This record gives sequence, structure tokens and C-alpha cells, in this order.
Amino acid sequence: MRPRRHRKARAPRKSERAARAARRATRVFLAAERGFPGLAHTHPTQTEKGTNPMSEHIRIGLVSISDRASDGTYEDQGIPALKDWLGKALSSPWTAETRLIPDERPLIERTLIDLADTAGCSLVLTTGGTGPAVRDVTPEATLAVGDKEMPGFGEEMRRISLNFVPTAILSRQVAVIRGQCLIINLPGQPKSIRETLEGVRDADGSVRHLGIFAAVPYCIDLIGGPYIETDDTVIKAFRPKHAIRPKQG
Repeated sequence: MRPRRHRKARAPRKSERAARAARRATRVFLAAERGFPGLAHTHPTQTEKGTNPMSEHIRIGLVSISDRASDGTYEDQGIPALKDWLGKALSSPWTAETRLIPDERPLIERTLIDLADTAGCSLVLTTGGTGPAVRDVTPEATLAVGDKEMPGFGEEMRRISLNFVPTAILSRQVAVIRGQCLIINLPGQPKSIRETLEGVRDADGSVRHLGIFAAVPYCIDLIGGPYIETDDTVIKAFRPKHAIRPKQG
């Protein structure tokens, strides 16, 4: 009886080898860049009181895109504004991965890929670089790395901002899904960041225009991310009844 021959393992196809090489190159490039001060940082997990045991930890990428802030000409305001708002809005435990980078499209693309594919972020929020100026290339970089565009986020942000300034129509924010990560471009000013995320309230405190973050937790559910919850006094996360996990205790 002739001995059975062992099949040779199939060699990776050319496209697969190229994809692996590209991923390795991206990891090496970003690892080197992290040696520069202020470019990348991981912040410890933050947990608010009263967290529902059913909620899960989420890693969030915060990217501030600015030539002058990244070179130290002035202090960045985008990342502190995002951290402050998330600290109030989230009742689930979370960790921030921050990046402060210049308006360079290749670098923006590599940063977003790193946060989604390597750092394990389920949500990435960018600030800056969304206007019509020559150096404003954040939307182009975001669309280039996304698998699916989510146009509703950009449309709603511009509609919210039009409550305050007519130049909101010049903003070009976009949102995309890459794998199991939702990436959203936000405005550059701290006040505008809060308004688009949280919404607009009347003088009596009632909500006149709901912010975009109300839809973020359920979107993350749908793409296979962690179950996160919000503080209803800041922004109430909306989910269909069948998607709401019961609170315990």
C-alpha cells in the first residue's frame, strides 16, 4: 500500500501577501512615530459611578488634527474637550487612545487604521481639518479607510450647527465604519464638539435638537462592538426595545 502524501500548505496569494506586508508596514511606521512626544498616549480606564453590570468596557480613539497644535504653536483644545465630555456622558468604563497629529492625509489614514485595527478601538472621534481650506483633508482620509460610509452623522452635525452659525454648511464632517469600529469627524471648536455630540437645549433645559451621540451606542452594537451606556442627564442613548439590556441591582 502506497504511503499517503501530505498536502503542501497553500502559499498565500499575491494579494494576501501584499495585504499582510501593508499591515506590517503600518504597524512599524506607527510604532516609530509613537516615540515622538505628544503624538500618542493611552489613558487609564475611567469608570463612572452607577455603572450597569451589563455594560462593557470600550476603547475610544481621540484624534486631534492640527498643524499648529501638533508642532506646539498653541495648546490643543480638541482632545481635552472630548475627554471632558465623554467623562460626563458615559456611564460605562472606557479607555482613551489619543493622537495629536498634523494635517497630513497619509498620516491621518495610518492613524485611523492603527486605532481601528491594532489598538482595538470600537469608536474613533476626530476633531479638526474638516473645512474647505487647502490643508483640511480629514474627510478624505476618513473615507479612504472606511468600509461603509454613514452619511447621516455628517448631515445631522451640520443641521445642529446651523442653529448657531450659517457657516455650518462649509463643514465637511463624515463618518464611516471600518471593521468593528465607528469613526466620526467632529468640528474643531470645543463648543461645537459639545453641541454636535449632546444636542441643543432650550433655556428651560428641554432638548430642542438631539445630538448625534444618541445613536452611537446602538450603532456600535450593530457592528459587533461593546454594549455601552450613557448618563441620561447628558445624552440619552437610543436603542430599540429588543436591544436594551435590563439593568441589574
